[in-house]
Amino acid sequence: MAEQTIMLNCSAGMSTSLLVTKMQQAAKDQGIDANIFACPASEATQHIEQDHPDCILLGPQIRYMESDFKNKVQGQGKDGKDIPFAVIDMRAYGMMDGVKVLQQAEDLING
Repeated sequence: MAEQTIMLNCSAGMSTSLLVTKMQQAAKDQGIDANIFACPASEATQHIEQDHPDCILLGPQIRYMESDFKNKVQGQGKDGKDIPFAVIDMRAYGMMDGVKVLQQAEDLING
């Protein structure tokens, strides 16, 4: 399977960076080829255009931006479809559970 690109967004990109590290370890442990990165919501548009992520996960603290992201992801996928996105499960986020959040990303990518 080709490398998957998973983009995490939060207000400043800081709180999700620890989660990215844990997700990268989970992906490595599961043999999943993934490029996982975090960025602040203010840089989301440029990363969507530049990196064409396979899915986007929003930190619970920016849940209020869901409708903004709905517009940002339209037709921006590698195949011209919308990029799937979701708010990270709050409990998994609070526990910094890389395995659970990676699974949420995989579920989004695989429909």
